[in-house]
Amino acid sequence: MAASWHVRSLLNADPSYEGELGSVRRLTADNFPLLRRMSMKRLVLAPDAIREPHWHANADELAYCLSGTLLISVLDTADVFGSFTIRPGEMFHIPTGSLHTIENVGEGMAELIIVFSDERPEDFSLHAAFGAMTDAVLGNTFDLPASALAPVRRDTGSPILVRRPAAAEIPAAAEYPDPHKFDIADETPPIDFPYGTARVARSQFWPSLKNMAMYSVVVRENGMREPHWHPGTAEMGYVHKGHARMSILDPDGSVDTYELQPGDAYFIPRSYPHQIEVLGEEDIHFLIFFDQPMPADIGYRAAVSSFSRSVLAATFGGNVEDMPILPLTTADPLIVGRVNPVDTEGGR
Repeated sequence: MAASWHVRSLLNADPSYEGELGSVRRLTADNFPLLRRMSMKRLVLAPDAIREPHWHANADELAYCLSGTLLISVLDTADVFGSFTIRPGEMFHIPTGSLHTIENVGEGMAELIIVFSDERPEDFSLHAAFGAMTDAVLGNTFDLPASALAPVRRDTGSPILVRRPAAAEIPAAAEYPDPHKFDIADETPPIDFPYGTARVARSQFWPSLKNMAMYSVVVRENGMREPHWHPGTAEMGYVHKGHARMSILDPDGSVDTYELQPGDAYFIPRSYPHQIEVLGEEDIHFLIFFDQPMPADIGYRAAVSSFSRSVLAATFGGNVEDMPILPLTTADPLIVGRVNPVDTEGGR
């Protein structure tokens, strides 16, 4: 199947850092030109590695933990500081401009999938911020002579990942609830069928979200993500497990059908109709991010329920008596059961 302009491999993206401390791979508009208002990063941290203190000038950050134990420390623009732990299935959210750091405090590797609310997020590191100022300016800031700051090595670059030189310091309160943190894996799924489930991280359940949301969607072999679109909302997904096929209708009338495998990321512009189905017998698990805190769906079932049979017959150029009896749907199911085998090509 031909390569799609809607898909890139995050696992195989060129690293912005790769070494003994871990790796950082990004999909931005520079290597995924379709992206608008969203980008994605895979962050892998070795034990004792730290994503250095930094902030994002133009983007919120929404992260999902796939593995490991992490300590997140955040200084918000409201001068509120806190630290909290993150484990697999948990998420955290960092507002634009908030200073934060990510530490691997576990014994094994840690992996995060992170999405930003801009196609080209801009980062500033604390290291670079200090490097921009003279010894005298920093001395005045901390009520010290300029000579006291001279031994501090600094420049306006960024090492990205650094090694912690001593044991991790985990505050006792790090296990307490925190508004930046959300345990999506522990959520009772709002959508729960024998053929698939969806857990949702959106402002309805996580009030601190202002510009983004995420669904953790599992579709089983006997299920399918109903054809649908999101009014005013773009979608960027990451394939955690399984193999799937997606079809998207582009405005020129072409249908882009492509296969997805673990490590792939896809992007769907606002209001483009699309659909996801399982290939093979393994369940699929997608992390689906949105550029709105309360994404809305219009599914095909609800769409046809909105019009009379005569309107539908006229739409499809047929007679009313020839139209199939379609179920009345007042709320889209999001995931539907598969009553037909997978067709060979998908789309048209």
